[in-house]
Amino acid sequence: MPWIQIKLNATNENAEQIGDMLMEETGALSVTFLDAHDTPVFEPLPGETRLWGDTDIVALYDAEADTQWVVETIKGSNMLPQGFAHKVEQLEDKDWEREWMENFHPMKFGERLWICPSWRDVPEPDAVNVMLDPGLAFGTGTHPTTALCLEWLESLDLAGKTVIDFGCGSGILAIAAIKLGAAKVIGIDIDPQALIASKDNAQRNGVADQLELFLPQDQPEGLVADVVVANILAGPLRDLSGIIKGLVKPGGELAMSGVLDTQAEDVANYYRDEMSIDLSLSSTSGVVSRAKNNHSRLNRGVLGG
Repeated sequence: MPWIQIKLNATNENAEQIGDMLMEETGALSVTFLDAHDTPVFEPLPGETRLWGDTDIVALYDAEADTQWVVETIKGSNMLPQGFAHKVEQLEDKDWEREWMENFHPMKFGERLWICPSWRDVPEPDAVNVMLDPGLAFGTGTHPTTALCLEWLESLDLAGKTVIDFGCGSGILAIAAIKLGAAKVIGIDIDPQALIASKDNAQRNGVADQLELFLPQDQPEGLVADVVVANILAGPLRDLSGIIKGLVKPGGELAMSGVLDTQAEDVANYYRDEMSIDLSLSSTSGVVSRAKNNHSRLNRGVLGG
């Protein structure tokens, strides 16, 4: 069936209250918060609602809803100033899952790495192919930050090394590392669904015996790796910097991704006490920071994919 969505601009002070009003008083079927400046925000923990300085609220309604009445109800709530910006759109009736699947094609990273949807043919059978079905977890390779991490991993000599994928999502980076020669890979994620998706994708690629998966509270003490990749976002990269640095062996390398150009320097400052970092920015919406642990003779890091 077709749907109607109403998008309006709010702030971090009133977005949650407005969202509750739309659900309770106007019959919205769902309410989504989007950053009006396209700034990524990591998935909230249970019970949390993470909002932004300028927030778009997108409310979804049945096609028969009286949108004029909804707008008048919003005006009458006095939660937004008169003349607030809003937009009413009719959504096409589609099988959105099938639409997404039809537009997810194999992608090549570097010289030899392909990420291939599990329902499509492999373009280069002799290449390094990762067969992927992301399920409900983040990570398909289409996001610029994931692409940067894949290109970085493809450029490394991972033969015989241990790799940690911190925030593993669908397992795309962990499985790619195994396929690229890593001896052992550990995936860590706060979302149990991510561990399920990672396990399923590892089995699909025949590498389940080389991948260990943990919730943060269950990971072994003293866990360290030659290579650590953290494709998360600026907030957790700052908040968890002590934990992330502790995962890198002396002489090891760390890649951080999910950082905007304007956030890169600030995030890097949380790691410079123990690591040397040289920043180089992506032209898209992500940054990969690659650093060498300062205990190594090779103490210069390189940022970039």
